Amino acid sequence: MLEKLALAENKERIKLFKTKEMQAVIKIESAVLRGIRNYFEREGFVEIVVPHITKVTGACENLSTLFELDYFGRRAYLSQTGQLFLEILSPVFKKVWCTIHSFRAEPEVDDRHLTEFTLIEIEFLGNLNQLMEYEEEAIYSAVKEVSKLEEELEIVGISKERLKMYRPPYKRITYSEAIEILKEFNLKFGDDLKSKHERKLAEMFGPLFITHYPKEIKFFNMRENDEDPRIVNSVDLILPLSGEAAGGAEREFKYEKLIKRLRESMMFKMLVERGGSERDFDWYLEFWREHEGTLHSGCGIGVSRVVQSIIGSSDIRTATPFVMNRNNLF
Repeated sequence: MLEKLALAENKERIKLFKTKEMQAVIKIESAVLRGIRNYFEREGFVEIVVPHITKVTGACENLSTLFELDYFGRRAYLSQTGQLFLEILSPVFKKVWCTIHSFRAEPEVDDRHLTEFTLIEIEFLGNLNQLMEYEEEAIYSAVKEVSKLEEELEIVGISKERLKMYRPPYKRITYSEAIEILKEFNLKFGDDLKSKHERKLAEMFGPLFITHYPKEIKFFNMRENDEDPRIVNSVDLILPLSGEAAGGAEREFKYEKLIKRLRESMMFKMLVERGGSERDFDWYLEFWREHEGTLHSGCGIGVSRVVQSIIGSSDIRTATPFVMNRNNLF
């Protein structure tokens, strides 16, 4: 039945809302949201409402996946992340979080990509180790909420025994260790890990963190490692079946290095090609010039990929009621 949920589109999908399988998935998604939110509230995070129409300050690495808008004669975009907005509030409140709808102009219609999904993001004053602890505890809080739904778990065919694998702590490996483990794929340093690589690692270790990726393949403000400038203090959370469910890092807090990293980034090259410049980041850069020296970290958790992993599905389209992709517009 979960396969049917994945393939149904538009009106056919609406009809499935009456089925016990779809209703079970919706309740599980609700429990995941509740569990993550409750955890960050207990930890003292302050919830922030961030804008969903932004300049490129609301973009992730790849500007080609932005949905562009005419904002009263100015170029604007549907937001993909609230990260930069949370960052400038982290020195004020120490711990902040938000829930946004992340919009991606993804042309693929497959088991992994959506054009709109729910993203929970955090930023706080602290380091990479603390970030990983927050992430794994947030996931476990979600799983504990889901475990209360005995009837729904039975409907989707998931046992409470299976949910025990989400109990922290999670395995931690570096990017370099990952490509060594995956040597059958002939990966070299600098190659990004694909979904098949992530799923292979999750099959071996269960939920795991992969840390310290090459800086060339990550966002411009991820902090360079003090001992090896080729890498950044970053982390991806990999979950069974869904792959990367969260991405985060320590943030660069030295103004001159931040400017340099921006100018050297692939994102900046794409921005210039679109007629943009450093001025698109003026408020963000100005803030960190004044607050230089504050180590902060953060991440974004894709809710649908968490749900997908929990319900034991290899297809993200089973994990949310309203699947948004190129074929679906409700």
